Amino acid sequence: MQLDYPEGATPLDPDEAAGLKPKHIINHGQLNEWELANVLQGERWAFGGTRKRKFSNVDDLLSLDFIRELHKRLFGETWRWAGSFRSTEKNIGVDPAKIASNLNDLCEDAKTQLAYSSYPLDEIAARLSHRLVSIHPFANGNGRLSRTYADLILVECGTARFTWGAANLTTESRARATYLAALRAADARNYRPLLQFVRS
Repeated sequence: MQLDYPEGATPLDPDEAAGLKPKHIINHGQLNEWELANVLQGERWAFGGTRKRKFSNVDDLLSLDFIRELHKRLFGETWRWAGSFRSTEKNIGVDPAKIASNLNDLCEDAKTQLAYSSYPLDEIAARLSHRLVSIHPFANGNGRLSRTYADLILVECGTARFTWGAANLTTESRARATYLAALRAADARNYRPLLQFVRS
């Protein structure tokens, strides 16, 4: 399979790439199409009500179990390792041995922020998404996971999903460049560009 990664994407190592389920895929364009269908299926599960039996409120969503389940739903038809934390170092993210503890801290911080309205809801969700990308718990799909996760928290709290620039952020585009720049600004604790982007 020939993979041409856009700027800011995390390359897969050979073992991770070998975890691809559909064997007919031979290039990145086909992979993007397949993953998009899988992500849409996962979003139907997340936003459509079928998850309610297992994860029924915001506190249930703010857990390692839910993050793993959501990733598996978004990418489980694509990757055999979907829902499993990465075990390799990447160009972004924490040491693999620290993923679980970092995610646990993220979830507990978000619960506290929501309980005490530490920030406006949009900012809590945007910070959550940014921090999840920074931890980079999975070998692939962290950006899409983090955006869906933030949207789900917003919807569960009774407000509309982010627009995320109203563009496909998985391929090279002006919107993707703006998004990546906003993430880099957030790395430096300037969240204003990200907050502007998520509702643009």
